[in-house]
Amino acid sequence: MSKALPVAVAVILGGAALVPVFYASQHPAPAKTHRASAGTSSEPKKVLSYMQGYQMGGQVSPEMDIDGFAQGLRDAREHKPHAYNDQQVKEAIVNYQKELQGKLSSLQEKNKTFLTENAKKAGVKTTASGLQYEIIKQGTGKQATANSTVKVNYEGKLVDGTVFDSSYARGEPAEFPLAGTIPGWIEGIPLLKEGGSIMLYVPAKLAYGEQGNQAIPPNSVLIFKVDLLAVK
Repeated sequence: MSKALPVAVAVILGGAALVPVFYASQHPAPAKTHRASAGTSSEPKKVLSYMQGYQMGGQVSPEMDIDGFAQGLRDAREHKPHAYNDQQVKEAIVNYQKELQGKLSSLQEKNKTFLTENAKKAGVKTTASGLQYEIIKQGTGKQATANSTVKVNYEGKLVDGTVFDSSYARGEPAEFPLAGTIPGWIEGIPLLKEGGSIMLYVPAKLAYGEQGNQAIPPNSVLIFKVDLLAVK
C-alpha cells in the first residue's frame, strides 16, 4: 500500500469531527482521579499499555471507527498484511468525502434556516454584524468592554441541540479575557451588566467560520446561554 494513503486517511478523519470546545479546549479541566474498578490490573505492563491506549484515544477523531482502528493496530503489531488494497482505500476516501460534504451541506442549510426563523422571535434583536441576542435578565453591576476579564457561567450548543461546552456541566464558572474569545462574544457580552443573563445566537462568521474546530463543524451557528457573574 502507498505510504501516502494512510496519511490521507488520517487527515480526512482527523478533520472531519462533526460534533468544540469553546473555552475548555483552551483551558482543559484537570484530569479526574478514578479509583480502580473491578477487573483492572496491577501488573505494570498492563497498566502502562492501558494508559498509552487511553492517551491515544483522547487524540482520535470522534469520526474514527474504534473497532477498525483497534484491528489495524493489532494487525500491524503482528505484521499481518493489511486488509485493504490501494484501490479500496482510494474509493473509501472519495466516498467518505462525498458523505461528509452531504452532512455539511445539510448542516449549513439548517443553520441558515435557524437564523432566519430565530430573528422573527419576540425579544430577539439583531445587530449590524448579524449577531442575534436576547437579554433574559439585565444586571445592575459593571458593564464589560472588549478588554475586560469576565467571570461567567455558560452553555454552548449547535442548532441541533448538541451541547459542545458547558461550565454548568463542569460545576464551576469560567474566567477569561473577553478579547480572547470569538467575535460574537466580544460584541455580545458588553450588552450585559454584571448579574445579567443573555442568549447569544452567533453566525459562523462571528464564531469559527468555514474552518470550524475540533468539535464544531464548519459554518456552524452557535447558541450560548451566558450568565455574567463578574467583570474585572
